[in-house]
Amino acid sequence: MSVIASDSRGWLLDSQSFINVNYCNLASDSCMQRGATYRFKKEYFHIFKPYITSKTTPENVGTKTPEDDLKILCGDKKRKGRKRKRDLNQGELDSQVYHEKIRPLVQEGTRSLVEVGQSLGYLTGKAPEGATKTITPQECHLAAMCDMAKSLPVDGSVALQSISGEEALDLFSRVTENRFDHSCEVPLMGERYLLPGRSRFLLSDITRTQPLVNCGEKFDLIVLDPPWENKSVKRSSRYSFLPSSQLKQLPIRLISSPECLVVTWVTNRPRHLRFVREELYPHWGVELLAEWLWVKVTQAGEFVLPLDSPHKKPYEVLLLGRYHCDQNVTTSTLSKCEAPLPDQRLIVSVPSALHSHKPSLSAVLKPYIRPNAKCLEMFARSLHSGWTSWGNEALKFQHISYFTKDTD
Repeated sequence: MSVIASDSRGWLLDSQSFINVNYCNLASDSCMQRGATYRFKKEYFHIFKPYITSKTTPENVGTKTPEDDLKILCGDKKRKGRKRKRDLNQGELDSQVYHEKIRPLVQEGTRSLVEVGQSLGYLTGKAPEGATKTITPQECHLAAMCDMAKSLPVDGSVALQSISGEEALDLFSRVTENRFDHSCEVPLMGERYLLPGRSRFLLSDITRTQPLVNCGEKFDLIVLDPPWENKSVKRSSRYSFLPSSQLKQLPIRLISSPECLVVTWVTNRPRHLRFVREELYPHWGVELLAEWLWVKVTQAGEFVLPLDSPHKKPYEVLLLGRYHCDQNVTTSTLSKCEAPLPDQRLIVSVPSALHSHKPSLSAVLKPYIRPNAKCLEMFARSLHSGWTSWGNEALKFQHISYFTKDTD
């Protein structure tokens, strides 16, 4: 069960539990023999201490000033030649204003959900034996392979192919699906991957979305996790980024059903938030309806970063809206079978130690989409049962090395 608790402020999720549901009764290669069960390695969710240790406790989290947190981040010792404190730029001032606006919700809502979870025996903070063990993530070469595949022509005659045995598959210009109800362990590109039942994926980047359009699906839910451009990503050669303006090239209008729910992960940078609100969603014909926050906590229920840190925050933003094929139609005038979309909600969970490994939103979004909705994740790094995943790293966290075989 992925939803541990919920109230009027939001939901407390167990992300690892949701992942594991996808891999019960797994089959190997031929998809004929079933029975094995795999689990995502629990060590990836062994977050028992905040990333930055401070003297705050659950009772006084958020009572420090930004200056106190700056001392924690930079150290208390005075250094010779320390630079004079500079004035904040406009982006930093905007960030402060935004933070002060949502701070009460984050502090009180998180405390409420954590307390309920702890009363149920979750977020107890007890580290199991071997919890300090570190695991090296599997190096992913999929993005580079997608880049090379762009030189190959797209065969539009076949848009969809199914997993079946050891046969070679065109993973870069066709949507590939596991049509079975059970998960499968299959060899792909010389490596072994676990594919959830009834999952689909396409390995490509923003320059090659034709196969996704050609498959003919109209989606009722689209979740996007763009690789936003920022200074730290630019300094690192490990992760690619995408200029915001290129997001407008995504074929959202061509693959969205009427009233499709569009959900976008956004960094805390005000310019990214403004871009989605004022440019991207209007360009796609999406009406912005709600803003949610993913709050990251440790296994003890503490914020992974000081709430008032002047740098990184312990939360990320989700912007939710509805696609309207007719620009003159709004959600208030459309008949819907799904529940009204609430504003200002929290999703509280222990984050994965893996970079850009977001929690699944399936459970919390279910009431706001129609039954048997067709769901798509864009810029995906993993697969989910009943979903289509698109991106140049869509299989990244499906590699067999991220799982352990259940011996219970």
